[in-house]
Amino acid sequence: MTDVIAPRRALLSVSDKTGLIEFGRFLAARGVEILSTGGTAKALRDAGVPVKDVSDHTGFPEILDGRVKTLVPQVHGGILGRRDLAEHLAQMASHDIAPIDLVAVNLYPFEATVAKGADFEDCIENIDIGGPAMIRSAAKNHAHVAVLTEPAHFAEVQAEIAEAGGTRLATRRRLAAAAYARTAAYDAAISGWFAGQEGQAFPERLSFTGSLRQTLRYGENPHQSAAFYVDGSVRAGIASARQIQGKELSYNNLNDTDAAFEALAEFDEPAIVIVKHANPCGIAMAGDLAQAWDRALLCDPVSAFGGIVAANRKLDAAAAERITAIFTEVVIAPDADESALAIFAKKKNLRLLLTGGLPDPAAPGMTFRSVAGGFLAQSRDAGRVTETTLKCVTKRAPTATEMADLLFAFRVCKHVKSNAIVYAKGLATVGIGAGQMNRAESSRIAAWKSEAAAKAAGLPEPLAKGSVVASDAFFPFADGLEIAASAGATAIIQPGGSIRDNEVIEAADKAGLAMVFTGMRHFRH
Repeated sequence: MTDVIAPRRALLSVSDKTGLIEFGRFLAARGVEILSTGGTAKALRDAGVPVKDVSDHTGFPEILDGRVKTLVPQVHGGILGRRDLAEHLAQMASHDIAPIDLVAVNLYPFEATVAKGADFEDCIENIDIGGPAMIRSAAKNHAHVAVLTEPAHFAEVQAEIAEAGGTRLATRRRLAAAAYARTAAYDAAISGWFAGQEGQAFPERLSFTGSLRQTLRYGENPHQSAAFYVDGSVRAGIASARQIQGKELSYNNLNDTDAAFEALAEFDEPAIVIVKHANPCGIAMAGDLAQAWDRALLCDPVSAFGGIVAANRKLDAAAAERITAIFTEVVIAPDADESALAIFAKKKNLRLLLTGGLPDPAAPGMTFRSVAGGFLAQSRDAGRVTETTLKCVTKRAPTATEMADLLFAFRVCKHVKSNAIVYAKGLATVGIGAGQMNRAESSRIAAWKSEAAAKAAGLPEPLAKGSVVASDAFFPFADGLEIAASAGATAIIQPGGSIRDNEVIEAADKAGLAMVFTGMRHFRH
């Protein structure tokens, strides 16, 4: 097997023409015959690069509106023929098939066509057939052929040919691996789109793919390796964000920041979300971000130290001053004005991410989680309750103020690890209990946190006094509700559905609480 192969003939057919002209000129200057098709041939010819149309090379015209132009033996035989087998060389010679030593193909922009909302027929016409076939052929025969599937490969291969006189086997193998990954991703995008067109949420075979955004220093712990991949979706968030400043993002930073930004999307008014270890430790809405920060921080100032902060408005100087007053790992927001940027710049290690928008909490989508031997797939929790969907089950109905806080608290609950209990007052969290093995413990922890926060702030009574309480799932016993009542809560929102609902309702009536059932739970494991 030959290590370095100098290309004598190359086939270039690309949708993305970035770097094409320079690469074509380089090959032509080295005496490489260039074969090409359609728009690629025109671009090269217009730039003065000698090029031969594939139809002239094969003696077979493009037909069926260009659907068939490279699917011929003169192309695939030239790519697939093994130069180290006399039988292959003899057959190629007898059929007038010339070897093709380099193939540069990137595919019809199917993903981009879908992303821009094109109609069904337009999407179908942007499914490439000849391109993937040539890529796979060249990758299979990488011992003799170099295959380039990304514009970035042009400069890399050009440099190697200039230095070594040709492409090295190690490079061709690496390019072949990249080629199969590209065609796999392309087919995954097509199959996923088709399944969606047919209304198949869970098709017989499910394929998904990602592009490497960055290799991370390590995973959740230093002994674990990790990387960040993006799936090409248009959902605003960490994948769409520009990092303006700060240290490299870690695995935990990315995971926590995603949790913060997804929770933030639930709220329409100016809001701040503070997250620690993927759980909110403070969420508040207010007239502006600075006020929202003050109220979110009040909920749990201890946990907020070293946390992740998300804002749903353009960051201004007042908000930036408050956020940077404590140690913060990451700040994420749609945008920031110049005064805020100048304030954040003083904190060199703080990571600032600007997304350009907010995700739609009601948008459809899928979430995935690995398990031994496979993965679990489910639709994103896009559920949301409104006042009209609630059922009051107690003698006393919530007041208008309580109702606003109940709806707010239940939205927060959706983003807290189960078992989740959230105390809220004035559209701000005042106590959060997360991830406990029983609901009573979550209720007790949230109440205790409200006491600790009040004490830290020098307030005369626990923050939970006069609050409402949200539970992500039903109370299996009355104890969790009774703890909330003892903490000073006045109203409860929960899904209902327990065999002991009557017992819980009776306890609420006895304590003078208002309680509404949502009929929808928000487990988050």
